[in-house]
Amino acid sequence: MPRIILWMLSTVVGLVLLFSYRTSTGQSAVAETVAVVPATTSGETYTGDTVPTQEGDVQVVITVEDGRITSVSVPVRPSGSPRHDEISGSALPTLIEETLAAQSADIDSVSGATYTSGGYIQSLQSAIDAARL
Repeated sequence: MPRIILWMLSTVVGLVLLFSYRTSTGQSAVAETVAVVPATTSGETYTGDTVPTQEGDVQVVITVEDGRITSVSVPVRPSGSPRHDEISGSALPTLIEETLAAQSADIDSVSGATYTSGGYIQSLQSAIDAARL
């Protein structure tokens, strides 16, 4: 009988601890700066399609100068919860960096941000198509 009481008590304590665990709710500075990355060049801008994903919509805007992508911004991205902000804040800078290096939509998805990456790549490709690159 005492074992059952001890087992039940430890199970209740474990559940209370599990459900009272709070994840980080602070937004990173990166998430805020990625939300709107201003175009710093004087080229033409092309807006990609707004792509719906399971995590939220994604839209990419590129700036093209002399046939090269010189700037990328992501005005529409999954947000609204700390988890979405965290994923977007860590994935989008990597995706932007890869885009500028590759000069195409032929880039790798970011691990842990599969839906955001897929939406980004799809919107990026539509912007590249609009720019006729």
